[in-house]
Amino acid sequence: MQGRGKQVFLKVGVFLGLASLALAAELQLEQARKYYNLTEFDKSLAVLQAISHKDGAVWALTGRDYYMQADYKKAADALEKAVAAEPNNAEYVLWLGRAYGRRAETSSPLMAMVHAGKARQQFEKAVQLNPHYLEALNDLFEYYLEAPAFLGGGLDKAQRLAGEIAKVDSAEGHWAQARLAEKQKEYGSAEEQLRSAIALAPQQVGRFIDLAKFLARQGRFQESDQSIANAEKIAPDSPKLMYAKADLYIKSKRNLGVAKDLLKRYLSSSLTPDDPPRSDAMKLLQQVQGS
Repeated sequence: MQGRGKQVFLKVGVFLGLASLALAAELQLEQARKYYNLTEFDKSLAVLQAISHKDGAVWALTGRDYYMQADYKKAADALEKAVAAEPNNAEYVLWLGRAYGRRAETSSPLMAMVHAGKARQQFEKAVQLNPHYLEALNDLFEYYLEAPAFLGGGLDKAQRLAGEIAKVDSAEGHWAQARLAEKQKEYGSAEEQLRSAIALAPQQVGRFIDLAKFLARQGRFQESDQSIANAEKIAPDSPKLMYAKADLYIKSKRNLGVAKDLLKRYLSSSLTPDDPPRSDAMKLLQQVQGS
């Protein structure tokens, strides 16, 4: 009985030790997420790298950190491990597709085709895993819209997917139809769809930014500025809006001094991973300073 009691004691000790390690890893992961949400990606990675037992969640956040730092190879490598650990996690699959998409944009022509094919496969898989996952639907839609047919793209595929997007979010469905119409040079229809999206979601700053960008591409700068002004009434201190306004001014070569000030404000703002990267803002600032 005495030996059996020791065995039970040892098993309990092992169990408590494993539970303690699991709790420590969960606390570290939570801290890494906080750093990620503050766009402090180096700090997030440092915490994640210290976790001895890395599960799917750890690898997924590691991949997103690298993605945000524009190290798309390391991002893809980490996200491959996340998907291997949890193959039915649509979010992990989507981010893997995004990493391959970025690798396609930054690779040689031959490797770009390879990575683009992998991106499409992952986007399609994410939608298969969760047909109502709006971010995955949008990314696959953009792929179909922009990629050539020999890489699996096509307007017919994009059109079908736009209908699925509308079932999940009506305003987003109008945005998708606008993108299709503009691609087909049906500019009147595109504008109508964008304004319908605003009518359905009048408090979403992004809807006004979409319209402003479209109008600017048509050379209708006064109307574009008015759309931005309407957005500023809703969220005057939105970093995303600051960036969009500066970007529009720079692309149209107008109000460059204002654009410069907006970018400086943007860089000093508290950003989230959903905002444009600071590195992009720095590039725009260097561009306007050199003009």
